[in-house]
Amino acid sequence: LNRVDAGPCTHAYHCSEYHNLDEKLKWMDAHNIQSSVISLANPWLDFMAADEAASFATLLNGDLQTSCVESQGRIFGFGTLPLVENNVNACLGEMDRIHSNSHLVGFILGTRGMGNGLDDPALEPIWEKAAALGLTVFLHPHYGVGMEHFGNAGHALVLGLGFTFETTTMVSRMVLSGIFERHPNLKVLLAHSGGTLPFLAGRLDSCVKNDPHTANRLPKAPSEYLRNLYYDACCYHKAALDCTISFADPDRVMFGTDHPFSIADPQAVYDSMSHLSEETRNGLLRDNAVKILGLPGMQ
Repeated sequence: LNRVDAGPCTHAYHCSEYHNLDEKLKWMDAHNIQSSVISLANPWLDFMAADEAASFATLLNGDLQTSCVESQGRIFGFGTLPLVENNVNACLGEMDRIHSNSHLVGFILGTRGMGNGLDDPALEPIWEKAAALGLTVFLHPHYGVGMEHFGNAGHALVLGLGFTFETTTMVSRMVLSGIFERHPNLKVLLAHSGGTLPFLAGRLDSCVKNDPHTANRLPKAPSEYLRNLYYDACCYHKAALDCTISFADPDRVMFGTDHPFSIADPQAVYDSMSHLSEETRNGLLRDNAVKILGLPGMQ
């Protein structure tokens, strides 16, 4: 769950920083962060069988709730769903448990779904229930796209490009499938400022409008649905943040860090906001998350 930059670790997910709450709180203190919303790290439970994933999701969500309560207002959580093949009913049950936990404000999802992406019609009950319960769905990449093009660059291009285009591609598919038309109250928060969606939304509109396969699929342009989503501010420079808040409205954007992963750089995120008004910065740094996520005890 938690990672602090405390030296090299050959097997990153085995490091205590991913699961030690004290390490998380120390890292937050070092970067002037009062409260955080945390989750299980990717790849979540994607590799498990259905029954095993269901039991682990319940266990992990209960443990996360306990950790949040014990933190006395410093930690809140996105729960985990057992979203593997043919496991929708287990996910619906887990959503009820997440909703009943005071400090869990939604759940995190990757883009895989049950193996056919998030535009899979079989996932319709999940979107319907999330909207009805008011749970925030935090979408985060893991698998990357275009991996064959990145050459010998370690993880740099995978994380910088593969992840962001994974988000861009899957959310665009969700838009075209009509998910956001059918569920206008569905709260979806996109990691990494939505990948490239704020920048490419106009091009997406034009391409959808002028392709006979998609021209009559939706009553509104894709960008109108994208503007109704929420975005973190974890894009590391002013130009990208300006693009995001100009596209989506500053009230729909909130601070993010990429922590516990090694690329986390809160100071760069702070610096990207330095030119904004005090009111806008306060919204990005605190007020928007409190309002959108409904963080208990912070309103």
